[in-house]
Amino acid sequence: MTPRPASALALGLDTFGDVTAAPDGSLLPHARVIRDVVEEAALADEVGLDFFGIGEHHRADFAVSSPEILLAAIAARTRRIRLGSAVTVLSSDDPVRVFQRFATLQAVSDGRAEVILGRGSFTESFPLFGYALDQYETLFEEKLDLFAALLKGGAVTWRGTTRAALSGQRVFPTLEAPLTAWIGVGGSPESVVRAARHDMPLMLAIIGGDPARFRPYVDLSHRAYSQLGRPVRPIGVHSPGYVAETDAQAREELFPDYKRMRDRIGAERGWPPLTRDEFEREADHGSLYVGGPETVARKIATTARALGLSRFQLKYSAGPLAHDRLMRCIDLYGRRVAPLVRAMLA
Repeated sequence: MTPRPASALALGLDTFGDVTAAPDGSLLPHARVIRDVVEEAALADEVGLDFFGIGEHHRADFAVSSPEILLAAIAARTRRIRLGSAVTVLSSDDPVRVFQRFATLQAVSDGRAEVILGRGSFTESFPLFGYALDQYETLFEEKLDLFAALLKGGAVTWRGTTRAALSGQRVFPTLEAPLTAWIGVGGSPESVVRAARHDMPLMLAIIGGDPARFRPYVDLSHRAYSQLGRPVRPIGVHSPGYVAETDAQAREELFPDYKRMRDRIGAERGWPPLTRDEFEREADHGSLYVGGPETVARKIATTARALGLSRFQLKYSAGPLAHDRLMRCIDLYGRRVAPLVRAMLA
Protein backbone atom coordinates (compact mmCIF):
# COMPACT_ATOMS: atom_id res chain seq x y z
CA MET A 1 0.00 0.00 0.00
CA THR A 2 1.48 3.36 -1.03
CA PRO A 3 0.65 6.61 0.77
CA ARG A 4 -2.16 8.80 -0.50
CA PRO A 5 -1.05 11.94 -2.31
CA ALA A 6 -1.67 15.07 -0.24
CA SER A 7 -4.57 15.95 -2.56
CA ALA A 8 -6.31 12.79 -1.28
CA LEU A 9 -5.74 13.63 2.39
CA ALA A 10 -8.14 11.78 4.70
CA LEU A 11 -9.61 13.98 7.43
CA GLY A 12 -10.64 12.54 10.75
CA LEU A 13 -11.52 13.35 14.33
CA ASP A 14 -10.28 12.03 17.68
CA THR A 15 -11.76 12.23 21.15
CA PHE A 16 -10.69 10.87 24.50
CA GLY A 17 -14.24 11.12 25.82
CA ASP A 18 -13.29 14.12 27.94
CA VAL A 19 -15.84 14.64 30.73
CA THR A 20 -17.84 17.66 29.58
CA ALA A 21 -19.80 20.36 31.38
CA ALA A 22 -23.57 20.69 31.68
CA PRO A 23 -25.20 24.10 31.03
CA ASP A 24 -24.97 24.89 34.76
CA GLY A 25 -21.22 24.23 34.76
CA SER A 26 -21.36 20.90 36.63
CA LEU A 27 -19.56 17.93 35.12
CA LEU A 28 -21.72 15.37 33.37
CA PRO A 29 -21.64 11.71 34.47
CA HIS A 30 -19.52 9.31 32.45
CA ALA A 31 -22.58 7.51 31.06
CA ARG A 32 -23.97 10.72 29.56
CA VAL A 33 -20.60 11.62 28.05
CA ILE A 34 -20.38 8.19 26.41
CA ARG A 35 -23.83 8.61 24.86
CA ASP A 36 -22.83 12.07 23.63
CA VAL A 37 -19.73 10.64 21.93
CA VAL A 38 -22.00 8.33 19.92
CA GLU A 39 -23.97 11.38 18.73
CA GLU A 40 -20.73 13.18 17.84
CA ALA A 41 -19.55 10.23 15.77
CA ALA A 42 -22.90 9.98 13.99
CA LEU A 43 -22.60 13.65 13.02
CA ALA A 44 -19.02 13.09 11.79
CA ASP A 45 -20.36 10.39 9.46
CA GLU A 46 -23.22 12.63 8.30
CA VAL A 47 -20.90 15.49 7.32
CA GLY A 48 -18.63 13.21 5.30
CA LEU A 49 -15.52 12.85 7.43
CA ASP A 50 -13.19 9.89 6.86
CA PHE A 51 -12.30 8.63 10.34
CA PHE A 52 -13.50 8.78 13.95
CA GLY A 53 -11.09 7.69 16.69
CA ILE A 54 -11.62 7.16 20.43
CA GLY A 55 -8.83 7.04 22.99
CA GLU A 56 -8.46 4.65 25.92
CA HIS A 57 -7.98 6.05 29.42
CA HIS A 58 -8.49 4.82 32.97
CA ARG A 59 -8.94 8.02 34.97
CA ALA A 60 -11.81 10.20 36.15
CA ASP A 61 -11.46 13.04 33.61
CA PHE A 62 -11.99 10.75 30.59
CA ALA A 63 -15.12 8.63 30.24
CA VAL A 64 -13.95 5.95 27.81
CA SER A 65 -11.97 2.93 29.02
CA SER A 66 -13.24 0.45 26.38
CA PRO A 67 -13.14 2.16 22.97
CA GLU A 68 -14.06 -0.99 21.04
CA ILE A 69 -17.46 -1.29 22.74
CA LEU A 70 -18.28 2.32 22.01
CA LEU A 71 -17.02 1.99 18.43
CA ALA A 72 -19.30 -1.01 17.90
CA ALA A 73 -22.27 1.09 19.04
CA ILE A 74 -21.16 3.83 16.63
CA ALA A 75 -20.83 1.30 13.80
CA ALA A 76 -24.54 0.59 14.13
CA ARG A 77 -25.32 4.31 13.78
CA THR A 78 -23.02 5.09 10.84
CA ARG A 79 -22.59 3.99 7.23
CA ARG A 80 -19.21 4.97 5.76
CA ILE A 81 -16.84 6.56 8.29
CA ARG A 82 -13.88 4.45 9.38
CA LEU A 83 -13.72 3.73 13.11
CA GLY A 84 -10.73 3.11 15.35
CA SER A 85 -8.88 3.62 18.59
CA ALA A 86 -6.72 6.63 19.38
CA VAL A 87 -4.84 4.85 20.92
CA THR A 88 -5.15 1.29 22.23
CA VAL A 89 -2.64 0.92 25.08
CA LEU A 90 -1.27 -2.43 23.93
CA SER A 91 1.40 -2.61 26.66
CA SER A 92 -1.19 -3.17 29.40
CA ASP A 93 -3.58 -5.35 27.41
CA ASP A 94 -3.43 -8.81 25.90
CA PRO A 95 -2.69 -8.81 22.15
CA VAL A 96 -4.96 -11.79 21.51
CA ARG A 97 -7.93 -10.11 23.19
CA VAL A 98 -7.21 -6.81 21.42
CA PHE A 99 -7.14 -8.65 18.10
CA GLN A 100 -10.38 -10.47 18.89
CA ARG A 101 -12.17 -7.25 19.85
CA PHE A 102 -11.08 -5.41 16.73
CA ALA A 103 -11.79 -8.40 14.50
CA THR A 104 -15.30 -8.32 15.95
CA LEU A 105 -15.54 -4.57 15.29
CA GLN A 106 -14.32 -5.21 11.75
CA ALA A 107 -17.22 -7.62 11.24
CA VAL A 108 -19.85 -5.41 12.87
CA SER A 109 -18.77 -2.35 10.87
CA ASP A 110 -18.48 -4.26 7.57
CA GLY A 111 -14.77 -3.62 7.19
CA ARG A 112 -14.46 -0.09 8.63
CA ALA A 113 -12.38 -0.89 11.71
CA GLU A 114 -8.83 0.27 12.43
CA VAL A 115 -6.60 0.12 15.48
CA ILE A 116 -3.90 2.59 16.46
CA LEU A 117 -1.50 0.84 18.81
CA GLY A 118 0.60 2.76 21.28
CA ARG A 119 1.99 2.96 24.76
CA GLY A 120 -0.18 5.94 25.65
CA SER A 121 0.85 9.13 27.41
CA PHE A 122 -0.79 8.09 30.71
CA THR A 123 0.29 5.15 32.87
CA GLU A 124 -2.82 4.44 35.00
CA SER A 125 -3.51 1.20 33.13
CA PHE A 126 -0.23 -0.39 34.25
CA PRO A 127 -1.00 -0.72 37.99
CA LEU A 128 -4.69 -1.26 37.22
CA PHE A 129 -3.98 -4.41 35.24
CA GLY A 130 -0.90 -5.50 37.16
CA TYR A 131 1.96 -4.52 34.85
CA ALA A 132 5.27 -3.13 36.03
CA LEU A 133 6.37 0.21 34.60
CA ASP A 134 9.98 -0.96 34.53
CA GLN A 135 8.89 -3.31 31.71
CA TYR A 136 7.47 -0.40 29.69
CA GLU A 137 9.59 -1.01 26.58
CA THR A 138 9.61 -4.81 26.71
CA LEU A 139 5.85 -5.06 27.11
CA PHE A 140 5.15 -2.96 24.02
CA GLU A 141 7.82 -4.54 21.85
CA GLU A 142 6.79 -8.12 22.60
CA LYS A 143 3.05 -7.52 22.43
CA LEU A 144 3.37 -5.61 19.17
CA ASP A 145 5.35 -8.50 17.73
CA LEU A 146 2.54 -10.91 18.65
CA PHE A 147 -0.17 -8.59 17.35
CA ALA A 148 1.64 -8.28 14.00
CA ALA A 149 1.70 -12.08 13.76
CA LEU A 150 -2.04 -12.26 14.50
CA LEU A 151 -2.79 -9.77 11.70
CA LYS A 152 -1.33 -12.20 9.15
CA GLY A 153 -4.03 -14.76 9.93
CA GLY A 154 -3.73 -18.52 10.23
CA ALA A 155 -2.09 -20.44 13.02
CA VAL A 156 0.29 -18.43 15.20
CA THR A 157 3.43 -19.66 16.92
CA TRP A 158 5.02 -17.09 19.23
CA ARG A 159 7.18 -16.96 22.34
CA GLY A 160 8.13 -14.05 24.61
CA THR A 161 8.66 -13.18 28.26
CA THR A 162 5.49 -11.18 29.02
CA ARG A 163 2.69 -13.70 28.32
CA ALA A 164 2.13 -17.38 27.64
CA ALA A 165 3.60 -18.76 24.41
CA LEU A 166 1.44 -19.85 21.47
CA SER A 167 2.10 -22.93 19.36
CA GLY A 168 0.10 -23.31 16.14
CA GLN A 169 -2.77 -21.43 17.78
CA ARG A 170 -5.78 -20.25 15.74
CA VAL A 171 -7.52 -17.09 17.00
CA PHE A 172 -11.16 -16.24 16.31
CA PRO A 173 -13.10 -14.57 14.82
CA THR A 174 -11.11 -14.70 11.62
CA LEU A 175 -10.89 -11.55 9.53
CA GLU A 176 -13.17 -11.20 6.54
CA ALA A 177 -11.09 -8.24 5.32
CA PRO A 178 -7.62 -7.05 6.42
CA LEU A 179 -7.50 -4.97 9.60
CA THR A 180 -5.48 -1.76 9.35
CA ALA A 181 -3.17 -1.30 12.33
CA TRP A 182 -1.23 1.94 12.84
CA ILE A 183 1.53 2.61 15.36
CA GLY A 184 1.08 5.82 17.36
CA VAL A 185 4.34 7.70 17.94
CA GLY A 186 4.97 10.67 20.18
CA GLY A 187 8.49 11.50 19.05
CA SER A 188 10.74 8.47 19.49
CA PRO A 189 13.00 7.53 16.55
CA GLU A 190 12.96 3.94 17.78
CA SER A 191 9.16 3.85 17.44
CA VAL A 192 9.40 5.17 13.88
CA VAL A 193 11.78 2.36 12.92
CA ARG A 194 9.60 -0.16 14.80
CA ALA A 195 6.61 0.81 12.65
CA ALA A 196 8.63 0.18 9.49
CA ARG A 197 9.92 -3.13 10.80
CA HIS A 198 6.34 -4.32 11.38
CA ASP A 199 5.18 -2.82 8.06
CA MET A 200 2.55 -0.60 9.73
CA PRO A 201 1.55 3.00 8.96
CA LEU A 202 2.71 5.71 11.36
CA MET A 203 0.49 8.08 13.34
CA LEU A 204 2.43 11.03 14.77
CA ALA A 205 0.95 12.60 17.91
CA ILE A 206 1.99 16.25 17.54
CA ILE A 207 0.53 18.19 20.45
CA GLY A 208 2.88 21.16 20.63
CA GLY A 209 5.41 23.17 18.66
CA ASP A 210 5.87 23.65 14.93
CA PRO A 211 4.60 20.51 13.13
CA ALA A 212 7.40 20.82 10.58
CA ARG A 213 9.91 19.79 13.27
CA PHE A 214 8.61 16.23 12.78
CA ARG A 215 9.87 16.11 9.19
CA PRO A 216 13.03 14.22 10.27
CA TYR A 217 10.77 11.44 11.60
CA VAL A 218 9.02 11.24 8.24
CA ASP A 219 12.39 11.07 6.47
CA LEU A 220 13.57 8.39 8.91
CA SER A 221 10.43 6.36 8.19
CA HIS A 222 11.05 6.55 4.45
CA ARG A 223 14.69 5.49 4.89
CA ALA A 224 13.70 2.59 7.12
CA TYR A 225 11.20 1.28 4.57
CA SER A 226 13.76 1.68 1.78
CA GLN A 227 16.39 -0.27 3.72
CA LEU A 228 13.83 -3.01 4.39
CA GLY A 229 12.96 -3.15 0.68
CA ARG A 230 9.33 -2.22 1.28
CA PRO A 231 7.11 0.52 -0.15
CA VAL A 232 6.54 3.37 2.31
CA ARG A 233 3.33 3.25 4.31
CA PRO A 234 0.93 6.12 5.07
CA ILE A 235 1.77 8.75 7.67
CA GLY A 236 -0.87 10.54 9.72
CA VAL A 237 -0.91 13.28 12.33
CA HIS A 238 -3.08 13.68 15.43
CA SER A 239 -3.22 17.20 16.90
CA PRO A 240 -5.62 19.21 19.09
CA GLY A 241 -7.92 21.88 17.72
CA TYR A 242 -11.33 23.52 17.65
CA VAL A 243 -13.41 25.22 14.96
CA ALA A 244 -15.94 28.02 15.41
CA GLU A 245 -17.37 30.62 13.01
CA THR A 246 -14.48 33.06 13.49
CA ASP A 247 -10.92 32.99 14.81
CA ALA A 248 -11.78 35.21 17.77
CA GLN A 249 -14.81 33.15 18.73
CA ALA A 250 -12.89 29.87 18.52
CA ARG A 251 -10.07 31.13 20.73
CA GLU A 252 -12.38 32.67 23.33
CA GLU A 253 -14.52 29.53 23.56
CA LEU A 254 -11.63 27.07 23.66
CA PHE A 255 -9.13 28.77 25.95
CA PRO A 256 -10.86 28.38 29.37
CA ASP A 257 -11.56 24.66 28.98
CA TYR A 258 -8.28 23.92 27.21
CA LYS A 259 -6.44 25.63 30.08
CA ARG A 260 -8.36 23.59 32.68
CA MET A 261 -7.39 20.36 30.96
CA ARG A 262 -3.78 21.41 30.35
CA ASP A 263 -3.28 22.69 33.92
CA ARG A 264 -4.81 19.58 35.47
CA ILE A 265 -2.48 17.28 33.53
CA GLY A 266 0.42 19.71 33.97
CA ALA A 267 0.04 19.63 37.75
CA GLU A 268 0.65 15.87 37.61
CA ARG A 269 3.69 16.23 35.35
CA GLY A 270 5.36 19.33 36.76
CA TRP A 271 4.35 21.76 34.00
CA PRO A 272 3.65 25.42 34.87
CA PRO A 273 0.09 26.70 34.33
CA LEU A 274 -0.77 27.60 30.73
CA THR A 275 -0.79 31.32 30.04
CA ARG A 276 -2.90 33.09 27.44
CA ASP A 277 0.27 34.16 25.61
CA GLU A 278 1.43 30.54 25.34
CA PHE A 279 -2.00 29.54 24.04
CA GLU A 280 -1.92 32.29 21.42
CA ARG A 281 1.59 31.32 20.29
CA GLU A 282 0.58 27.71 19.90
CA ALA A 283 -2.51 28.74 17.94
CA ASP A 284 -0.46 31.08 15.71
CA HIS A 285 2.67 29.01 15.13
CA GLY A 286 2.32 25.62 16.82
CA SER A 287 0.17 22.51 16.71
CA LEU A 288 -3.10 23.91 18.04
CA TYR A 289 -5.55 24.07 15.12
CA VAL A 290 -8.00 26.61 16.48
CA GLY A 291 -9.93 29.23 14.54
CA GLY A 292 -12.54 29.81 11.89
CA PRO A 293 -12.86 27.31 9.02
CA GLU A 294 -10.45 29.12 6.68
CA THR A 295 -7.72 29.46 9.31
CA VAL A 296 -7.93 25.82 10.42
CA ALA A 297 -8.04 24.61 6.80
CA ARG A 298 -4.92 26.59 5.88
CA LYS A 299 -3.04 25.25 8.87
CA ILE A 300 -3.99 21.63 8.13
CA ALA A 301 -3.03 22.02 4.47
CA THR A 302 0.34 23.49 5.46
CA THR A 303 1.06 20.57 7.78
CA ALA A 304 -0.07 18.02 5.18
CA ARG A 305 2.32 19.49 2.61
CA ALA A 306 5.23 19.78 5.04
CA LEU A 307 4.99 16.17 6.21
CA GLY A 308 3.50 14.45 3.14
CA LEU A 309 0.48 13.21 5.10
CA SER A 310 -2.13 10.66 4.15
CA ARG A 311 -4.37 11.54 7.12
CA PHE A 312 -4.95 14.37 9.59
CA GLN A 313 -6.93 13.73 12.79
CA LEU A 314 -8.19 16.66 14.86
CA LYS A 315 -8.50 15.98 18.59
CA TYR A 316 -11.63 18.11 18.92
CA SER A 317 -12.52 17.54 22.60
CA ALA A 318 -10.77 19.54 25.30
CA GLY A 319 -11.57 19.13 28.96
CA PRO A 320 -15.10 20.22 29.92
CA LEU A 321 -15.80 21.94 26.57
CA ALA A 322 -19.56 21.46 26.21
CA HIS A 323 -21.20 18.89 23.92
CA ASP A 324 -23.17 21.48 21.94
CA ARG A 325 -19.95 23.30 21.09
CA LEU A 326 -18.28 20.03 20.11
CA MET A 327 -21.20 19.26 17.80
CA ARG A 328 -20.90 22.65 16.12
CA CYS A 329 -17.14 22.15 15.76
CA ILE A 330 -17.69 18.78 14.06
CA ASP A 331 -20.27 20.26 11.71
CA LEU A 332 -17.96 23.11 10.67
CA TYR A 333 -14.99 20.76 10.32
CA GLY A 334 -16.89 18.41 8.02
CA ARG A 335 -18.94 20.88 5.99
CA ARG A 336 -16.48 23.76 5.66
CA VAL A 337 -12.94 22.88 6.75
CA ALA A 338 -12.69 19.56 4.88
CA PRO A 339 -13.75 20.95 1.47
CA LEU A 340 -11.38 23.91 1.89
CA VAL A 341 -8.43 21.64 2.74
CA ARG A 342 -9.10 19.42 -0.25
CA ALA A 343 -9.38 22.42 -2.54
CA MET A 344 -6.10 23.87 -1.20
CA LEU A 345 -4.30 20.56 -1.81
CA ALA A 346 -5.86 19.79 -5.20
